[in-house]
Amino acid sequence: MRLGFNLPQIGPAAGPEAIVRVAQRAEELGYDSVWVTDRLLYPIEPQTPYMATPDGSLPEVYKTVLDPLESLTFVAGQTSRVALGTSILDMPYYNPVMLARRLTTLDVLSGGRLRLGFGLGWSQDEFDAVGASMKQRGRRADEFISVLKAIWTTDPVEFQGEFYQVPKSVILPKPVQKPGIPVILGGSAEGVYKRAGESADGWVSGGTSNAESFGQSWEKVQGYARAAGKDPAALDSAKLMYCYVDDDRQGAKSELESFTHAYYGPQYDVENNCAYGSGDQCAAHIQRYIDAGAKTIILGPTWPDTRQIDRIWNEVVPKLK
Repeated sequence: MRLGFNLPQIGPAAGPEAIVRVAQRAEELGYDSVWVTDRLLYPIEPQTPYMATPDGSLPEVYKTVLDPLESLTFVAGQTSRVALGTSILDMPYYNPVMLARRLTTLDVLSGGRLRLGFGLGWSQDEFDAVGASMKQRGRRADEFISVLKAIWTTDPVEFQGEFYQVPKSVILPKPVQKPGIPVILGGSAEGVYKRAGESADGWVSGGTSNAESFGQSWEKVQGYARAAGKDPAALDSAKLMYCYVDDDRQGAKSELESFTHAYYGPQYDVENNCAYGSGDQCAAHIQRYIDAGAKTIILGPTWPDTRQIDRIWNEVVPKLK
């Protein structure tokens, strides 16, 4: 089991000092990884309602977002061991050829520490802003991943697809990681489970699934991997989870409600989706996901200080199996 932590890359706390402080402390303590996410813009009158708020508007914190890849590059230069993860980048917002170069560069400069989580996106406003289409997102995603793998593993590179073409070319350097940078896919649709099992290196679940639903989804991913002739044991399974350690259990819940309601809206189910309370209580909640098959746990909230990073490491991690 690997344990990672979200970086404070979104909201009023986002900034260079906070990001470096959290990343360096996570590395110093022994966390496996640090993670960022993708949010392109804050539509004033959203065409696609945000599912977690009553009026469909995005929470205020999403007005301020540092770019995920630039944030990881900044952190890469000020850390030496901790892995650098995206959970998630929205594939439709990028050109795969240009993105492959950026990701390879980050992998090379960090010494092979990059992990990639990808998603399909959901906001019509963001699709419009980048000139992308909501139609055929699944087929485009399949081809997007194939382009990345072709660039990372073949020389010379040549790709002729329905949506993307790469003329026979030399594209160097290649990533430090072989055969390429690992890719996990996020989402809760059947097509995502199939794509994660067949074409990717694993699957990542967001912060709204309980342990039972996580386990059921993970079984589906593994089933698709087996059907494709792949070894399910080689796939990664990651779970985003919010955790707050405090011997005052009600106080811990209140802290998480304050955070999650700001990021997800008042309908977010802290009771079932978050670990809170004493170290024992938090460990028991996290352990349920590990028992359901989670190999990587990505923790938050993205506080600008490191107090919870320390408490989780000292009071929760020793109790996990």
